[in-house]
Amino acid sequence: MHDTGGQGWRITMDTSRPMLIAFYLKEVAGLDGAGTPSLSHAAPKVRQADHTHLTAEVGGVHALKTEWEAWWEQLIRAHPKQAPELVPPDFKAFGNSPALQRVLQAHFGAALGWARDRLDEYSELEAVREASGAASVLGDMVEDRLLEVGRSSRDFSLTIIELPLKEPRAWYLEPDKMIMSHKLLSQPEVFRSYVQPVVDILA
Repeated sequence: MHDTGGQGWRITMDTSRPMLIAFYLKEVAGLDGAGTPSLSHAAPKVRQADHTHLTAEVGGVHALKTEWEAWWEQLIRAHPKQAPELVPPDFKAFGNSPALQRVLQAHFGAALGWARDRLDEYSELEAVREASGAASVLGDMVEDRLLEVGRSSRDFSLTIIELPLKEPRAWYLEPDKMIMSHKLLSQPEVFRSYVQPVVDILA
């Protein structure tokens, strides 16, 4: 986790194990365009599987999409906490989402392994950033804004959730979160083009 702050403000960058698991399930189920924001595909690519038979008795793929979107929204709101609990093999917390519950039961092992690999990669990425001082751009953006407006910062916190996305971009989720491709910080100008406007609003 990268944590940058000053008087009254704080910006954190981190990834999320439960969101990685949810993201894998979205990809494996082929739920293109599901969720808000509508994210690009995963990198590395996740092979899709046909879930027609698995979900046919519980509302089909349409129900799966609706249930997944509700779960995704809950994960974003709760971050950095996990909600609801992922407890195999029954996933009882998903009793009201039977299509999603079945997909979790079918793919949880693979999702967990994929998420673990992505977390390992993120740890390596953080070490490289730490060594290069890449995350210092966050403080620079706040300072630039405060110099521009000629005052001290308003109190704010911004949480940036990094995910392994194919497309190098970011999405602002009001009031205080962003979802971002884990590769974006390595492109400082593009990174700034997404984050500076949010910092300008908050600071």
